Amino acid sequence: MSIYAIGDLHLSFGTDKPMNIFGENWENYEERIKKYWNETIKEEDAVLLPGDFSWATYLKDTLQDFEYLSKLNGKKILLKGNHDYWWTTLKSMREFLKQNNFSNIDFLFNSSIELEEAIIVGTRGWPFNETDNSEKMLNRETSRLELSIKDAMQKNSNKKIICMMHYPPITKNMIEKNKKSEYLEIMKRNNIKECIYGHLHGKSHEDAVEGNIEGINLKLVSSDYLEFKPIKIV
Repeated sequence: MSIYAIGDLHLSFGTDKPMNIFGENWENYEERIKKYWNETIKEEDAVLLPGDFSWATYLKDTLQDFEYLSKLNGKKILLKGNHDYWWTTLKSMREFLKQNNFSNIDFLFNSSIELEEAIIVGTRGWPFNETDNSEKMLNRETSRLELSIKDAMQKNSNKKIICMMHYPPITKNMIEKNKKSEYLEIMKRNNIKECIYGHLHGKSHEDAVEGNIEGINLKLVSSDYLEFKPIKIV
């Protein structure tokens, strides 16, 4: 088994939200994702999708998006992004998958998922804005990350852990100002060496922090950043 990643698919088969309004590189992107995906990924592989999967507002309206995803190779693990308004309780989402026979898809939600090669943990994250609400949300998201890691440790404390987030766990601005990221501090305390994230598109790709940062290998996996080609993580 290999583990791949690609985030921010922004599918809209069930709603009117064409992505080509954000640039010509999004033209016919669904077909390109499908082509690159099935050329690269085998059925026994796993694919991490860190958020912004569908533009749908309600779970029932994601049906065509999940049909598209289910027909692609491999096991898919989804995390919530800031545009996943359809996201509801884990019980409801898994029941939706079961009712529609989407057996190769699961959700990472205040938990961990153990694969053959690693255990996947993570949380959505939040922007590093200096407001009262941001502090509250950052505290919530760091708590959720710790819950996810705790769940992983209970399953298998010896297996490699990969962290998946939607928002960047650190920004270039923070590094320039020598500010610490509590997300990275949590990862370091738990010996996590790999973290993927999405959210950044277009010009904001310039803000991506990648490579070895404080002993953690960071990788931006937004679909447009990867030119719609899933990238191998493990």
